Amino acid sequence: MVKTEQIEVKTKGNCHVVNITEHVSEVVAQSGLVEGTVTVFNVGSTAGITTTEFEPGLVNYDIEALFERIAPQGARYEHEETWHDDNGHSHVRASLLGPSLSVPVIDGGLTLGTWQQIILVDFDTRARTRTVICQIIGSDEG
Repeated sequence: MVKTEQIEVKTKGNCHVVNITEHVSEVVAQSGLVEGTVTVFNVGSTAGITTTEFEPGLVNYDIEALFERIAPQGARYEHEETWHDDNGHSHVRASLLGPSLSVPVIDGGLTLGTWQQIILVDFDTRARTRTVICQIIGSDEG
């Protein structure tokens, strides 16, 4: 069985972290998948997907502070010279995080740790509506 679903996620940009675990879990439940994998993929080059504990210190400070140290917003980026925009750091940050995540599905549920959530991090410099593709592969039989 292969099923593909799409989730729309509204973001604020500027390292906005959004917990999408519930959305992904709903898509998996509706698919009827019992055993397999869901791949969660952000469409676009200025946001990424990973897992973390969705708690205020990480979400509101630590993740943004990390990426600011690695790829500062105020640094010079050739991308901005080429396109005359302001989001070179957004592309670099998204490249580091990566656009996708694969999560095993066992007995119809996502295999995540107690404090582990799936997050989308939008690095762009403005609010966006992000498209996230969930591709579900596996068996719908127990």
